[in-house]
Amino acid sequence: MKEIYLDNAATTKPLQEVADVVADTMINVYGNPSSLHKKGVEAETIIKSSNEFISKMIGCGQDELIYTSGGTESNNAAIIGISTAYHRTGNRIITSAIEHPSVLETFKYLESLGFEVVSVPVDREGYIQTEALEEAVNPQTILVSIMHVNNELGTVQNLEKIGRLVKVKNSAAFFHVDAVQSFGKLPIHVKKAKIDLLSASAHKFYGPRGIGFLYKAKSTRIVPIFYGGGQQKNNRSGTENVPGIAGMLEACRYVHANSKQLRTHYLECKHYLAHHILHNIPDTFVNGPEADQGAPHILNIGFRNVRAEVLLHALEQKGIYVSSGSACASNKKVHSHALAAIGNKKDDFDNAIRFSFGLETNKEMLDKTAAVLKEQVELLRRYTLGGKRP
Repeated sequence: MKEIYLDNAATTKPLQEVADVVADTMINVYGNPSSLHKKGVEAETIIKSSNEFISKMIGCGQDELIYTSGGTESNNAAIIGISTAYHRTGNRIITSAIEHPSVLETFKYLESLGFEVVSVPVDREGYIQTEALEEAVNPQTILVSIMHVNNELGTVQNLEKIGRLVKVKNSAAFFHVDAVQSFGKLPIHVKKAKIDLLSASAHKFYGPRGIGFLYKAKSTRIVPIFYGGGQQKNNRSGTENVPGIAGMLEACRYVHANSKQLRTHYLECKHYLAHHILHNIPDTFVNGPEADQGAPHILNIGFRNVRAEVLLHALEQKGIYVSSGSACASNKKVHSHALAAIGNKKDDFDNAIRFSFGLETNKEMLDKTAAVLKEQVELLRRYTLGGKRP
């Protein structure tokens, strides 16, 4: 049975050339980049090449990148780092109601330390209510953290509008963006959007797991969450993951060179599957932005009178892999905070399936998925409405 993988927002399959670069670097460029001899310089050269390429992608300086283990670490380093460094200048930190758990849980931790946390609401499609954000930013605000693309709904926030709003209300407040779902898929320019910190993770765009980066503006100070050898200008101690950086660089080169084609491909897949589901399966609806809007690679569909977890496993039995929410929380018995935030009724908390598209997705896969969905949804509803367990 051929697998149909539609969970690319959770993680993507690494490119073969990425895997080859990682293996080659592990075997042949094994020096410590902090060593002064030739083998160390070889490793350091890879880091410098990555700095040069990524800085051009997002419009920052080559000395404004910090390599991390991925999105969660980058978010923690940015949020805790800024809040700790500037707590004497203010006590208010602001985020939205639909952020990733690695942001929301970090804000909860800081709230327990005495910070004033403000959660800005979103509208029915997941867009930030800018009036509420404008009202929330005050002279005591030190940080605003808003994600670019929501990992469950696919809502794309207007970063330039939000960045301008924050800086007009309080020029000293820092703007952090979780760009884990958007980097490599949508254009980002940190200076134009007045972004001070930005998080990204390689495994979301065909790179290796366990490597990511944090952009930190040169004028921005953070207190590190790791201590030790003082690598990366004391911002993140620990020997750099050079094979991971090499793999991420290779993935960056690929998605940058093919950005338009990839976006077109994702959108075609999204529109195609949405049309087949919404027109052929009754009582289905889109969560978040309509299918012709939002992120090109994410589609969230609600199936009334069907439990998402049951449908997910029914699809899995047919070799189709999807998600019922954030990959970092979908294995826990909790309702989606994103669905609650956009105003879904309680009955619609547990019926959402997220489809996310990748490089290898094709129409044959989507035809099979649509057919299996129709069959399984009809079956599950028959059981549910008949009062029997599926």
